[in-house]
Amino acid sequence: MPSISSSVRTMAVLSAGLVLLTACGGGARNPAAKSGFIDGYPVTLKNCGRTVTVESAPHRAVSVDQGSTEILLSLGLADRLAATATWTDPVMKGLEKANAGVPRIADNRPSSEKVLDQEPDFISASFESTLAKGGVAPREQFEELGVPTYVSPADCTGKDNSGSGDGARTEPLTMDSVYDEVRELAGVFGVAERGDRLVAQLRARVKKATDGVDASDATLLYWFSDSKAPYLAGCCGAPGIITRELGAKNVFDDTRDEWPQISWETVADRNPDVLVIGDLTRKAQTAESAAKKIEFLESNPVTKNMDAVRHRRYVLLSGQAMNPSIRTVEGVERVAAGLRAFGLAG
Repeated sequence: MPSISSSVRTMAVLSAGLVLLTACGGGARNPAAKSGFIDGYPVTLKNCGRTVTVESAPHRAVSVDQGSTEILLSLGLADRLAATATWTDPVMKGLEKANAGVPRIADNRPSSEKVLDQEPDFISASFESTLAKGGVAPREQFEELGVPTYVSPADCTGKDNSGSGDGARTEPLTMDSVYDEVRELAGVFGVAERGDRLVAQLRARVKKATDGVDASDATLLYWFSDSKAPYLAGCCGAPGIITRELGAKNVFDDTRDEWPQISWETVADRNPDVLVIGDLTRKAQTAESAAKKIEFLESNPVTKNMDAVRHRRYVLLSGQAMNPSIRTVEGVERVAAGLRAFGLAG
């Protein structure tokens, strides 16, 4: 692996080369076209309050959040990924083979040095906090080296990330933000038609999952992680998409915080019909796996007498299905199936 200083020198040479190519190329074809990519560069887009310009199709991209990685893999871009990082779950079904060929530089957030060691020409993330102070590094640090960065619009559209915690929604999230991310990343890599196909597939799955479902009498609670001070879903993030699509009610839809920490006494008082439980494989908080969460719920004196616990009305979701991502569709499908199984979807 090159050192951080050699990575910086490589980035500078790469940036200079791109400027020279742009200045002299005229109508020349993009080098990436040899691998099936198309002309149409540079690509410029507005992204979370920034203007991002990509001079040519990335061929050494680093995705530093799982949600972004799974979009790129779903677009058939594994050969354009130099590395990935920050995983909460096993990779989405169907992407195992593609993912196996891409180096993982960290299970959690990597250092900026590890990212730059990959000599990236594009960096993508699912959350603003990942590419900020306290995360991998601020976006400016990479952009000063000529490396464009991209953050999922689902984490900044109608969302205030200026405070502590996971931010607060100023307006409810919709799947359109996720679909926008798919299309924008497809455009950056020069595979727009693949993006359109993937969006069409996701829309069709949501329609199929919700067809004939009326869960207006059902109340839900979404528990992502931590047993001591649990992170539970507020009204308007990815769990809000699932809840609205099914016509159900989130018992904490009176808070716009993305993942507020709420006491178990308050949870028991609201007594939801169904508990939607994050089944995470990471080890960052207490009670990450669904098994640990259920063990806690059924033994804790505050929670064990809740209706959902006594009747074991649990729906298990991956962490990615509870974050704004293409796997939010998986969340719609699984919660819909659970409500039907519990007799709560008319």
